[in-house]
Amino acid sequence: MATGIWSFEAAIISFIVSSLIGSKLIPFLVKVKCGQTIKEIGPSWHKSKQNTPTMGGIMFICSTLIAIAMTTVCLRMASDEIIVNKLKMAQLIGGFLMSLLYGAIGFVDDFISIKKKRNLGLNAKQKLALQFAVAIIYLIVMRIYGDDTKTIIPFVGTIDLRLFYYPLAALIIVGMVNAVNLTDGIDGLNGSVTMFVASFFMVMAGVSGNQEMNIFCAAIAGGCLGFLIWNFNPAKVFMGDTGSLFLGGAVCAMAFSLDLPILILPLGIIYLCEMFSVILQVTYFKATHGKRIFKMTPIHHHFEMNGWNEVKIVLVFSGVTFLMGIGSLLLFLFGVVK
Repeated sequence: MATGIWSFEAAIISFIVSSLIGSKLIPFLVKVKCGQTIKEIGPSWHKSKQNTPTMGGIMFICSTLIAIAMTTVCLRMASDEIIVNKLKMAQLIGGFLMSLLYGAIGFVDDFISIKKKRNLGLNAKQKLALQFAVAIIYLIVMRIYGDDTKTIIPFVGTIDLRLFYYPLAALIIVGMVNAVNLTDGIDGLNGSVTMFVASFFMVMAGVSGNQEMNIFCAAIAGGCLGFLIWNFNPAKVFMGDTGSLFLGGAVCAMAFSLDLPILILPLGIIYLCEMFSVILQVTYFKATHGKRIFKMTPIHHHFEMNGWNEVKIVLVFSGVTFLMGIGSLLLFLFGVVK
């Protein structure tokens, strides 16, 4: 069967499972009082979202696992000759486990926030230490299974970064995980943006013949879509750090498994804008002793303060991601594929 059929199956399974889990998970989260504490410094109208259940990322985490397992089993059963590429299988399993570990860090953060009824769980140093540890473990495991230190730059070719690869890769992974986390601030935003990012990486994985990552990307995209049924404005549940850190790890796994972390720049433009808006705001605020560039950061809050409603922000940011995804796909097709 063609690769596309298996990715379609993974996406459908993940979508169905994610949406069905929501019908059971949300009442459970409400029952055990897993409500989100809204930041005092956030937009005042967000106070109405106080105690909306969080940790909803469990939906697409479970659906991704189930979709990958079921699709992979069906694929092996349908194949007359089972040929296992150890590196690609390691990229699939290792990518999911890295995402899961980041989700676990988010779960601990969410749990502390809920227990102490505050918006702060783990402190910054604790988070960064754990995040770098996960990134390093992932890179070591990939190296053991045969991954190298090469990366592809469209229209330039493959370059070998040698020892520079590992510290640079760890910084990119941790930076992107936190950038994706910052994108989770309004109903439906992170799920929508990541659905498009995963969809475009899915196409690239299919074209490059990486069937395992093609299935992984499809499962993430389908899971995000199922989650959006419950998370689109007005949200009945938030993904929490449990979900946003998981998605951050997943995005990195997609990019690095294809040797194309460079494409995070265009395809992940929304994540980067969210992250750099915060960095610029904090830097400028300290340098000018209190002045601001934006009305509020991350940047989606700036647009909120300028009168944009949440649905408009989600549609515009998703549209930008889609357009940049088309550009990224063209870079891939004309600058990478031969």
